[in-house]
Amino acid sequence: MGIRSSYTGTEDGAPNGDFGNNIGLDNFRLYMNGQIHEYIKFEFNTETTPFSINGTDNDTDMFVLDAIAKFEFNQYINIWAGRMLAASDRAELSGPFFASTYTFNKTPFYPQDFGNFNAGKFGRDDGVNLWGALGKKKRFTYVAGLFDGLDSSLVNSSDSMLFAARVSYNFLNVEKNPGYYTSSTYYGEAGDIFTVAYALQRQNHGAGSAIDTSDFTGMSADLLYETKLADNSVVTIEGEVKHFDANYDKSTCGGDAGDFCIFDGDSWLAKGLYMFPHQVGIGHFQPYVVYTGVSPDAGNSQFEFEGGLNYVIDGHKAKASLFYQYGDIDRFDFSGLDNRNQYTIGLALQFQLL
Repeated sequence: MGIRSSYTGTEDGAPNGDFGNNIGLDNFRLYMNGQIHEYIKFEFNTETTPFSINGTDNDTDMFVLDAIAKFEFNQYINIWAGRMLAASDRAELSGPFFASTYTFNKTPFYPQDFGNFNAGKFGRDDGVNLWGALGKKKRFTYVAGLFDGLDSSLVNSSDSMLFAARVSYNFLNVEKNPGYYTSSTYYGEAGDIFTVAYALQRQNHGAGSAIDTSDFTGMSADLLYETKLADNSVVTIEGEVKHFDANYDKSTCGGDAGDFCIFDGDSWLAKGLYMFPHQVGIGHFQPYVVYTGVSPDAGNSQFEFEGGLNYVIDGHKAKASLFYQYGDIDRFDFSGLDNRNQYTIGLALQFQLL
């Protein structure tokens, strides 16, 4: 089970222009997994979110997040089929529960985060993945798969599929996560980590409108560095750059429900965290800073600075966060409109039973 809940206050966030206040249940997940054979496993997870599902705005909507049949043979080659994460950047593969900060991703989302139905939520899509690790120490990892991708009959009339792949190399200690999943911090428990990765997604007729369709190509590179110092404090550095190429006519996109006006341009993120060695109460304090930049090919650039303080009680299982954000990024609208800078303060809690 996993729960994430937060309070946010935003400058001019109320309908009348006053300071806006919001308390929300951001995520509520139920986890289930098991094994029915030496080589056959399964995973089934549900999610309840405030995001609209099938055109409704019911905060209690619950849907199938993951439904995976797993055929795991050895370190080199394994097959997962069903609804699952498509290969992408570390932020997407870590997700909200295994990120180092509460607002885990402010760069433009890959296509599998958009959808009118249950697939297309939190980086999931229906398809099949092939994944594994190479070398005696499993330093090189890979995942590649085919997914439904954009299903719009108006834009993707050829019914082409989305190809998604990711490769990574662990220069120091090898990260240990289930399958091809990632984490954005290990709180020093994994020793020295330095991993670089590259992800690619491609779909013919994967963007635009019926008037002007376009192929979609998305690429990203990310790195994670973490070290535990001599005094047992922990330094974590995470970085990412993204490039999305979708050359459709922006002026004609968005008029029809089947249009897919995905971001077209570049973005980047830099994050630094420091966890103090001494326990205070039941946890450790971890201040951090994040800078995110977004530069669309057509429109104005956007940015956001975030500074915060995590109170880490039990790694990803229990922590609280206090944060301040300033900038003009709207994580659901990277159209390049002239957004006004504003600030947000937040207090968030996360708990998991794994």
